[in-house]
Amino acid sequence: MTDRQNRPEIEANKIELGRQLFARPVQFVKSVVGLEHLPNDALPDVCFAGRSNVGKSSLINALCNQKGLARASNTPGRTRELNYFNVSDRLYLVDLPGYGYARAPKTDIARWTKLTRAFLRGRANLRRVFVLIDARHGIKVSDEELMGMLDETAVTYQLILTKTDKLKKRAAQKILSATQDRIVKRPAAHPDIMSTSSEKKLGLELLRTEIAALALPSNAL
Repeated sequence: MTDRQNRPEIEANKIELGRQLFARPVQFVKSVVGLEHLPNDALPDVCFAGRSNVGKSSLINALCNQKGLARASNTPGRTRELNYFNVSDRLYLVDLPGYGYARAPKTDIARWTKLTRAFLRGRANLRRVFVLIDARHGIKVSDEELMGMLDETAVTYQLILTKTDKLKKRAAQKILSATQDRIVKRPAAHPDIMSTSSEKKLGLELLRTEIAALALPSNAL
């Protein structure tokens, strides 16, 4: 049997690993307000970062099939700590504070920003940062600033377009192509960009599959 003939079976196995990873309820662990409070075990971290109100919490809830797991709000800047979630004792999902506009005092915003940057620069267990981009607006200056920092520190990141259901098919394809062009020369950027919709459950299977590849093997438990 050729590699090409094997491919559908291989892909099906990968999808099944993603389904199994999220089959058990995901557990909220803690909200971290200082690096000294980070979990000290060996589980890998997979982080979700993005501008305020980009839909991080909604995507995490949809990904985990649990309403209200992560706090979703129409108020920008609702997430104010590093929120840790345990996925089958094989990895942590980390919901990072949103950057950019937030309805909060400047001193609070500065504190969240400092905490997030220190975490991203120095977390040894960090396997990947998923950078969420609102498909309706594309990459903004604040997104480029974050990507620049991740490039400098060689932290692998992958872009996820959110709210793609709000666009018509041609517009969605156009923003996907434009986004790919923007990251092609970035050294730490994963080449594949994912398109998602929390509301319509689009792209979640692929995202689970991608995350499962970053988790500890099930036989390591």
